[in-house]
Amino acid sequence: MHEHQLPSKSTILLAAIRAFLGLEALVGAVRGIGPVVFVTLAALVLTFLPGHLANRVGLRLPPSFLAAIALFVMASLYLGEVYDFYNRLWWWDLALHMGSAIGFGVLGFLLIFMLFEGDRYAAPPWAIGALSFCLAITVGTVWEIFEFGMDMLFGFNMMKSGLPDTMGDLIVNAIGAALAAGAAVFYLSDVARGRLRAPFNSFIDSNRERFRKLVRRKKP
Repeated sequence: MHEHQLPSKSTILLAAIRAFLGLEALVGAVRGIGPVVFVTLAALVLTFLPGHLANRVGLRLPPSFLAAIALFVMASLYLGEVYDFYNRLWWWDLALHMGSAIGFGVLGFLLIFMLFEGDRYAAPPWAIGALSFCLAITVGTVWEIFEFGMDMLFGFNMMKSGLPDTMGDLIVNAIGAALAAGAAVFYLSDVARGRLRAPFNSFIDSNRERFRKLVRRKKP
């Protein structure tokens, strides 16, 4: 007989964010505030989309990853747009860029590591870290191009102050990407311990069949 296992903190956080966004959308609908309904529903859908897309390609995102994505979506769309945190807090946009760069850097490393089936000796740690850095920088750069296109084509103000805003975002992206790449190098070099290894191990444990060589080496 199996003992009932309580949901993890990440699972509870994810459920709470989704419930909160759903409730806010309902309140906005009752009050007749169309933009709030649209933004909150879009944010709610985006909390489900990454897990769905991952399943479609045969991957499983651990609850901690899904919770982090949901928290980022809530911070960027709901708090950023509905409560105007981008203008209220000068550092809000920079913090989100930093977080997204770290996230894409970690995910980029895991996907690259997965191509080697978890063989940590297939390439030097610094090389895989450099590839992770490049992937995160690329995503950040493509986003800045997207902001420029939206401003030019539709008259938005996503770039805020123009060149200073763009360069600030790119610099923060580079810092976040470098931190993620450094964590990846430490992980491969067995320097990382404790919580620094947790995000990597949780993804690998959820997709053990994709990291056969690493799992095989761990067995006694």
